[in-house]
Amino acid sequence: MTQKSILITGSSSGIGLDAAHGLRKAGWRVFASCRKAEDCERLRSEGFESPRIDYADANSIVTGLAETLEATDGTLDALYNNGAYACPGAVEDLPVGALREIFETNVFGWHELTRLVIPVMRAQGHGRIINCSSVLGLAPLRWRGAYVATKYALEGLTDVLRIEMSDTPIKIILIEPGPITAKIRENAIPHFEKWIDWKSSARADQYEELKSRLYEDRGPDFFELPASAVTKKLLHALTSARPKPRYFVTTPTYLLGFLRRILPTRLLDAVILKI
Repeated sequence: MTQKSILITGSSSGIGLDAAHGLRKAGWRVFASCRKAEDCERLRSEGFESPRIDYADANSIVTGLAETLEATDGTLDALYNNGAYACPGAVEDLPVGALREIFETNVFGWHELTRLVIPVMRAQGHGRIINCSSVLGLAPLRWRGAYVATKYALEGLTDVLRIEMSDTPIKIILIEPGPITAKIRENAIPHFEKWIDWKSSARADQYEELKSRLYEDRGPDFFELPASAVTKKLLHALTSARPKPRYFVTTPTYLLGFLRRILPTRLLDAVILKI
């Protein structure tokens, strides 16, 4: 049996790194891409093929995919779009530049890579494209407006793509993690410091709580699961003959997904304000 191949983005840590290890263990040929060249080198030292793909660098998307396809003789069984970051701050304090920058990585880069992969999968007659969204693609939380906006956009694009591709052998799937052990808090700090002038904000006093959450390692969040919980759902999405359109991960994702369906908006807002 020919070994199946998958390209994973954002593989330097967290969800992407666990997926790379889990899928390699399951027998897949894994192309574990990273944004930084030094992370690619580290993964290569661990035996992975690791093309550099930075969603904010259009040229790296083209060259990273080309490197992958050259190694596989032009085929690719699956794409797992995963790399993303957060820029915490109140919506009223988010400069437009911050939104442009985060959309470039969290949405536009995913879209560009997906568009380049689809013709490959059409030509070979099969394929799966799996997008890693978030519980914040289902429900909003304070201070996370930029990240929520990108995940809402991703949800919409993925839903429409799934419907449009239903007449092809290409499966389009969303994974919805909740709190997962990863470096998203740590990685968000440079973006917060770059873009948010919290001292001049009308909410300056309220930022003290956000900053304590951002800069202090308080240990696992309530209901937090290891990244392996996402990999387990990813494996099902890749191997099931009839994969689900969406895979929820963690109790908060199931709960907020359910509440969003049954509660009126004002009542859901009241619940979220207590989180």
